[in-house]
Amino acid sequence: MRTLAPRTLVATAIVLMLCAAHGTPAPATTTSLKPTCPQGLAGSIPTRPADAMTGSAFAARVARISDVDREGMINDELMRGNVPTFLRHLKPVTLQGKTPAGDVIHIVICVAPDYLSIGSDRDFIRIPMGLRTALAVTERFGFVLPTKKMVDAIYDQAEVKLPPQPMPANEQMRSTAYYTTHNSRITEQSFQAGMTLGALMAGQKKDLVVSSRLEQIPGRVAIYGWHLESGHPIQSLSLVHGAWYADYSHGVRLVADVAYVDGAPRSIFAVLEDPELAGVLNDEGAVPSMDELVSNVMTQDSPALQEFQPVVEDSAGRLLAAGLTAAGFAPADHALAPPPVTRASAILAAP
Repeated sequence: MRTLAPRTLVATAIVLMLCAAHGTPAPATTTSLKPTCPQGLAGSIPTRPADAMTGSAFAARVARISDVDREGMINDELMRGNVPTFLRHLKPVTLQGKTPAGDVIHIVICVAPDYLSIGSDRDFIRIPMGLRTALAVTERFGFVLPTKKMVDAIYDQAEVKLPPQPMPANEQMRSTAYYTTHNSRITEQSFQAGMTLGALMAGQKKDLVVSSRLEQIPGRVAIYGWHLESGHPIQSLSLVHGAWYADYSHGVRLVADVAYVDGAPRSIFAVLEDPELAGVLNDEGAVPSMDELVSNVMTQDSPALQEFQPVVEDSAGRLLAAGLTAAGFAPADHALAPPPVTRASAILAAP
């Protein structure tokens, strides 16, 4: 089981002192305050290299290669930190529930505002990937995949809800052309919604999720979501596809591996394993061992997936060319200093 680093205790003490100095009650006793996720939670994501490819350049690079080769390049780019800056500024999502004894519990999770992407703030592509790549990347970055219940809460509390945009179902769903076309449509939706880069956005993709059923049906990927404006998902929990499968509709939402139980930082692995708390975050209940679940998924045999070769002209780079540089889509102003503690905002303890 993953545990929090010792510095968490020091950070918690500092937060409590700050709250006292500003006349604000401590976070552990103030569930009514709007939490603020500490920037350090994304500190394990490598700094984006100065020479890193933009989203459109990456899409053009992988346009005519097989999905197997593309998957390797996706892994390489993410592992070297080719991730937009805005995704490193996490958003709080609060889930409320009761323990078996009836005590009301509030747990705050910190999530990326959009799906995992390759590129810069000005030019990025939301990139689908196989489950094993997703798990390797999230573990390297200090994150986890969400549960179904988290996905529902993220949609419910999203600042911007985008209607799903399904595309024709055929073999090309796995092509880079589909990836970039869908990405461009989401970008256009965001323009029309007047959103600011960095706002918590949901509805635009299905999620790769953590589920106990991954052990019951080995070698599969669990997907869920793509919520309609009614709040109901198009995709119920499905384990139809093998772990290597990915198509344009899939997305990877980063969830920090630290959760805040009534303001106190806890390993999210420990929370999901705790019979008293797990139900707040997971409608499947407690997971006996999250580490074992992830390890098993990474090593299980997966149903063979026929290698996909693009068979159509893939204008990947051009599809993004007019996207993120369009006027009016300005990056959010992310201050380096943490926001002040006020009666309206409580800074959660950094690990």
